[in-house]
Amino acid sequence: MILYSGTTCPFSQRCRLVLFEKGMDFEIKDVDLFNKPEEIAQMNPYGQVPILVDRDLVLYESNIINEYIDERFPHPQLMPADPVMRARARLFLFNFERELFVHVQALENTNVPKALERARLTIRDRLGQLAPILLKNKYMLGDDFSMLDVAIAPLLWRLDHYEIELPKSAAPLMKYAERIFSRPAYIEALTPSEKVMRR
Repeated sequence: MILYSGTTCPFSQRCRLVLFEKGMDFEIKDVDLFNKPEEIAQMNPYGQVPILVDRDLVLYESNIINEYIDERFPHPQLMPADPVMRARARLFLFNFERELFVHVQALENTNVPKALERARLTIRDRLGQLAPILLKNKYMLGDDFSMLDVAIAPLLWRLDHYEIELPKSAAPLMKYAERIFSRPAYIEALTPSEKVMRR
C-alpha cells in the first residue's frame, strides 16, 4: 500500500494519521506540490494528492481513502459501527468540507488579501461553533477518537500558520486539539515541514 502525500498538504496529513493510527505496513511517497510528477495526473484526474495505491486500486480524496482504510483494516475502528451514527459522521465530514476546508483551499491557493481575510474569519467563526460540543465530549463523537477528529486535526494544527486567532470562548476546542496532538500516531504522522507550522 502506497500513499502519495504532500508534505505540507492538510488532506494528505489526514491519510497519514489514519495509516499510523492503524499501525499497518505502508509506504509514503512525498510529492513536491509545486513540481508534481506526471504519474500524479495519471492516477488522479484532478492532479492532487493524497492518492492511495493498493494493488490494482487507486483512490483519491482523503475522506474516501480513509474510509477504505478503515473498512479494510477495522482495528481500531474510526467510523462508528452503528449505521445511524455512521451516517451522522459522514454528514459531519461533508459539512467540514463545505464549511471549513473550502476556505482552507483558499488560504493555500490565493494571495488576494481580501479573500484571505474572509477565509480566516469564516474558519474562525465556524470553529467557534464547535467549541460547545467539546465542553462535554473528549472527542467529536464522545469518548472515542474517530474519523471526525482525523478530518479536522490538520486545520487545528495549522491555525498559527494560517494566521487564524480563535476567541477565548474557543478554549474547549484548543484543549481538544491538544488531546489529538499528543496522540503517538499524530506525532508520528507529522512531516518535518508540518512540525514547524505550529509555534
